[in-house]
Amino acid sequence: MENAHYRILLVEDDVNFGSILKSYLELNDLEVVLKPDGKLALEVLDKGFNLCILDVMMPELDGFSVAEAMKANGLKIPFIFLTARTLKEDQVRGFRLGADDYITKPFDTELLLYKIKAILRRGDVNHEKTDIEEFGIGIFRFNARMRALQSPTSTRTLTLREAELLKMLCNAKDQFLVRKEALLKIWGEDSYFTGRSMDVFITRLRKYLKEDDKLEIVNIHGDGYRLVRK
Repeated sequence: MENAHYRILLVEDDVNFGSILKSYLELNDLEVVLKPDGKLALEVLDKGFNLCILDVMMPELDGFSVAEAMKANGLKIPFIFLTARTLKEDQVRGFRLGADDYITKPFDTELLLYKIKAILRRGDVNHEKTDIEEFGIGIFRFNARMRALQSPTSTRTLTLREAELLKMLCNAKDQFLVRKEALLKIWGEDSYFTGRSMDVFITRLRKYLKEDDKLEIVNIHGDGYRLVRK
């Protein structure tokens, strides 16, 4: 994987920790811009970054507020939270804001790098012109590359993980999507917390598809999901 063209915005108020992490990522051929607070981060987020790494507890503007501002401003940059806040409520809030991952400190730097690369690779796949895929889902049209879910009355832009999950459900066709397969492909690991994260994303997709009362995402014996037309 050639990383030199990837730009990462690291938002971390602990200067020493931020500098060490920045140096580690740069040793792995990633270009990293470090900002010490959320307010300064928002000033540069439109400068062509491929990924944003957000601390939660920061001066001026916390990480959750930065994520909310990104969403409000239509910025589609994938982001992960890297924080000392370990409460389940914080993790659920992070994923509900659209985070691609929520990593708690202390953490394994090698595992963090693996997760970053996985997110960057997914971004590449979504931007490949040859990967334009459209699906008819009941009353909806779903463009996986553009992450656009369109109904007769509205168009919704999905997050990266929402789009990937819906695409996998569409590609499963008459078979069911194996839960573990989706976790490993989209989240990079099969664990309790990633499983809970996927449950949140499934709930979101069900909400988005409610406009067509004949569509349903059903659980298959706790082993996976199937997108069905009633």
